[in-house]
Amino acid sequence: MTVSHLAAGNLRSITFMLIAVGFFALMDAVLKTLSATYPVLQIAALRGITALPLVLLYIAWRGAWHTVFRVRWPLHVLRGVLGITMLSLFTLGVRELPLSAAYTLFFISPLLITALSVPVLKERVPKAHWWAIAIGFVGVLIALRPSGEDLQAGFVTLGGLATLGAAACYAVAAVAGRLASRTDSSESMVLWMMLFMAVGAGAMAWAGWVPIRRGDALLLLALAVTGFCGQLAITEAFRHGQASAVAPFEYSALAWGVGLDWLIWQSLPSSHTWIGAAIIVGSGLYLVRREKRITDVHANADHP
Repeated sequence: MTVSHLAAGNLRSITFMLIAVGFFALMDAVLKTLSATYPVLQIAALRGITALPLVLLYIAWRGAWHTVFRVRWPLHVLRGVLGITMLSLFTLGVRELPLSAAYTLFFISPLLITALSVPVLKERVPKAHWWAIAIGFVGVLIALRPSGEDLQAGFVTLGGLATLGAAACYAVAAVAGRLASRTDSSESMVLWMMLFMAVGAGAMAWAGWVPIRRGDALLLLALAVTGFCGQLAITEAFRHGQASAVAPFEYSALAWGVGLDWLIWQSLPSSHTWIGAAIIVGSGLYLVRREKRITDVHANADHP
């Protein structure tokens, strides 16, 4: 793969990541709402159960049934276990914290993905990416204000610890997904993830299953659509580009978290969160501009 093709793949992946973040933010708002009524493992199971019909229709529409069984099972089992654990922990986190606070804690995952991409994926991370990611992490720390009372309120609570655990699971699952995508189809990755969630989380949640209220039907439909679209987009994001280049754009979730917190729960973050968000977004925009410049330079160089 030429450098110009790699840069173009990164830009395509960044676009898919931004789309995925939007869908997942809407899904997270649904999770937070449902978490007031249902246990977290049941919500993880409902995530898989409600998405399965859409996944099956999508595979039939794509005519991709012949690809879904030719997979590397150890990676899919690992992703399934991590997916259940991640979603359960994250649902617990957003139940206890505002979305913007949960996202701020969750933002350690791009750093973990970048660190894992070097030994596992054998990717070369440009120095400029390291600097941009480091600056973005400084923005996360400013938004979090990890000192004194704020440290206790952020990290050392059940919601804070659950969110950090979810971030770690997500980072490992993302790298495993990148490895699997080298040989396995997008359809197989989405299908087996949803099946693991539906069956695995459903079995674990069965003893404490809460009957579904009829009034929650629209919420479950929203959970299915947003989760399905987000899963497709994020699978494509990590399929075409370097994980270290794509992962920082999950920082855009902070803007979604702030907006949804204000719109649904009438809460706004502190001034420190706004400052941190500005730094995070600035580092992300720098990476977009740098990737575009690389693409333009090599496109001109390749032109006869």
